[in-house]
Amino acid sequence: MRIVRSYQDLGPDERVGAAAAIGNFDGVHRGHQAVIEAAGAVATASGHPLGVVTFEPHPREVFAPDAPPFRLMNAEARANRMEKLGVEFLYEIPFTPDIAELTPERFVDTVIVEGLGLSHVVTGEDFHFGKGRAGNADILRRLGAGLGFGVTVAPLVEFDGLEVSSTRIRAALTEGRPREAAEMLGHYHRIEGEVIRGDQRGRDLGYPTANMSIAGLHPPRFGVYAVSVDVLSGPHAGRHDGIASLGVRPMFGVNTPNLETHIFDFHGDLYGTHLSVALVEFLRDEARFDSVEALIVQMDADSARAREVLT
Repeated sequence: MRIVRSYQDLGPDERVGAAAAIGNFDGVHRGHQAVIEAAGAVATASGHPLGVVTFEPHPREVFAPDAPPFRLMNAEARANRMEKLGVEFLYEIPFTPDIAELTPERFVDTVIVEGLGLSHVVTGEDFHFGKGRAGNADILRRLGAGLGFGVTVAPLVEFDGLEVSSTRIRAALTEGRPREAAEMLGHYHRIEGEVIRGDQRGRDLGYPTANMSIAGLHPPRFGVYAVSVDVLSGPHAGRHDGIASLGVRPMFGVNTPNLETHIFDFHGDLYGTHLSVALVEFLRDEARFDSVEALIVQMDADSARAREVLT
């Protein structure tokens, strides 16, 4: 998959007349997948590459920079998911104040036609674009007919009688229901990123952990999870089972939330490698213990439960 981080001055190997899904795709949930699949069908039928047009940063981060973190995945995780879906060109358009000021007409003319040269665009029914979110799917259809590109509007996808949405998925994660979130996502919710150095306290407890930042991401319910871990780079690349603690580690007075993952039966150095940690099942809330010994007893019990769940 090729990632293009501009819509201006593209070369002939980037301006390829792709049939592209367009949207923010936070989480790449089942609704997003339906839009991408529809674009893939058009791409196959027309002989054009499959593309996705998205924005980085997320527009909400530009309009409300002081709001609490809300993203389900960072750009790296989104790109990894897109590649698994067969996307050939991922156009990550920089979302700037200038882009935000474009009317729907100017956005289509400047970005879709002159910039990316798309042959076909696929959106969901709830897609809005342009200054003040004034553009919608019907307007896009009209503009496409006048400017020579096709438009397909994919129907919304439902779960339990309601529309699948990033908002519903965030709520499920906040309440410690990762399996329900996975039903809407079509995959387990994953936290991806580089392993960073921690205080190495887990090693002293007999549970060495790989530490990852969750800065900028919507925080799932703090606590302990059974997890499936993909090591994405380095000599230990592969899939492993494990257990993870997500939160602020109240036992040790740490205030910055992060993810600490212990991989079962693993021996090796993961510093600097990239992990993708799937939250499979919520086991318990964070807790403060009377002693380190009591903490270790609980960690033993948590690990046994996680192994049972993952088996």
